Amino acid sequence: MKNERGAELPVKDKILEKTIKIAPFKKQVRKTIPHKHNSYFEVIYLSAGSGFHTIDSVTYAVQPPMVFFVRKEQVHHWDLESEPEGFVLIIKKSFVDNSLDKQLPEVLAQSTAFACLSVSEQTAVEQLFQLMVQEYSPDENNNTPIMEGLLKVILSKLVQTGVPVSVQNRQKQSLFQEFQELLSTDKSLRNNVSYYAEQLHTTPQNLNAACRKAVGQSAAEALSKYIINEARRLLLYTNLSVSEIAGLLDFSDSSHFIKYYRRHTGQTPATFRLQG
Repeated sequence: MKNERGAELPVKDKILEKTIKIAPFKKQVRKTIPHKHNSYFEVIYLSAGSGFHTIDSVTYAVQPPMVFFVRKEQVHHWDLESEPEGFVLIIKKSFVDNSLDKQLPEVLAQSTAFACLSVSEQTAVEQLFQLMVQEYSPDENNNTPIMEGLLKVILSKLVQTGVPVSVQNRQKQSLFQEFQELLSTDKSLRNNVSYYAEQLHTTPQNLNAACRKAVGQSAAEALSKYIINEARRLLLYTNLSVSEIAGLLDFSDSSHFIKYYRRHTGQTPATFRLQG
């Protein structure tokens, strides 16, 4: 698996055969190289620490209490400046798919729409994570109604009470970062660079130059990457049909969307969903 510049990306697997895992955030973590995770969704709650966390080229200042959501197809890395505290919750889609609670997939889908939330009810959230740690057994599969219930409550509490966090660069926010933030907050995606350039009060040429400087891609390539990632999120974590997803992503029909998706990924949306 390669990044935008053609270099191989490491792929980590912290969960192996398990479908869910929870553990304290490792206090020794400071800097990590950009990497993906093998086959799971990661929820990272931080109650202490400072520095930066980058997800898909978008950098967030670490200002606890806060929570990060990292989907399995996303690239992320840490650049922490002080000792972190918190919890890491890892969930495979099969844990949710096999749950008897039919609301759990919907709650998971809602949480995947966010990258980072500021936690407003810290005490309650920490108690819920601590309860899950107490309930979790490393030697068992943990597919229990109690674990399902705690997962549902944790995700619901975070989504309902959390406040979306704006992206931040180490110094002044760049045009590329502004572009990424606009994409993440735009409820109606448009596959049109000129539209986003206008929203950012710049020209397509300037936006193109900013994207190439930041990630070595044109603005059109950066936009396509975001659209494909959003398509993958919707295919993996929702029950929306391919036609419904095409409409949400500003495609005139599902045929156009399928061709676009296959051109950028080498497979159809249906094949990706089956493999997920």
